[in-house]
Amino acid sequence: MAFELPKLTYDYNALEPHIDARTMEIHHSKHHQAYVTNLNNAIAGTDAEKLSIEDICKNISKYPMAVRNNGGGHYNHAMFWTIMAPNAGGEPTGDLASAINETFGSFSEFKTQFANAAATRFGSGWAWLIVKDGKLAVCSTPNQDNPLMDVAEVKGAPILGIDVWEHAYYLNYQNRRPDYVGAFWNVINWNQVAANFKAAK
Repeated sequence: MAFELPKLTYDYNALEPHIDARTMEIHHSKHHQAYVTNLNNAIAGTDAEKLSIEDICKNISKYPMAVRNNGGGHYNHAMFWTIMAPNAGGEPTGDLASAINETFGSFSEFKTQFANAAATRFGSGWAWLIVKDGKLAVCSTPNQDNPLMDVAEVKGAPILGIDVWEHAYYLNYQNRRPDYVGAFWNVINWNQVAANFKAAK
């Protein structure tokens, strides 16, 4: 099989009370696993089997919708698990903090813009912090699209993303998406986001 479900570096209950164990277990073991299985089925016997998920995303317009949906689902979730951690949250430091202040004026203003992108994404999708032309930007994408894709409205290298599909929060937050977005700040692994920022630059 070309792609595999990545193992988490923490337990399903490690992000409680912000993200509950049941949601994490279903989200990782069922939803993400389904994207991996369906992606592998969609690319079986094609040249895409030899490519990285990043390369597939960058040329997604060449592929059938099954590859776009499931490839995006795999890439997005593989990043999502790494940018969360137990005993995390707070604020970034170093170069990333400087870049956030430079771009948005303050960390508080960045939080407002990011939360707004997450709250106003209609239906299902993601909100992102990306590096675009060496600078930070906030954007959102529908469904399982991401800013790496050649079809994205705003293109760039994602360094932080939040899943705003209902499966990411509904068991605990029901229709209160802003509450889930608010809780997300408590589990962001800023060390990983900073590493993503460094790599994207």
